[in-house]
Amino acid sequence: MKLTTTTTTTLVLLFLLVASSSLQVSMAGSAFCDSKCQVRCSKASRHDDCLRYCGVCCTKCHCVPSGTAGNKDECPCYRDMTTGTGDHKRPKCP
Repeated sequence: MKLTTTTTTTLVLLFLLVASSSLQVSMAGSAFCDSKCQVRCSKASRHDDCLRYCGVCCTKCHCVPSGTAGNKDECPCYRDMTTGTGDHKRPKCP
């Protein structure tokens, strides 16, 4: 089967269109994480930062502790995620 230049170009463009659509979907937050993080960060003084880190943690751990603070034992993965190493190690998830 011999593909013409037009057919090959069309297939490449179609592939790029499908690939870019799936990339946008995978970068968007899930409804579960978005709603849980909205509650978790509702009283945070740095709301945008809280939402960003909560979203990262939720995506990785598939859970967010209840309430606006504390309760991290409900989700050990979320509780144990940290930034940095050694003396600079701090909790990552709000």
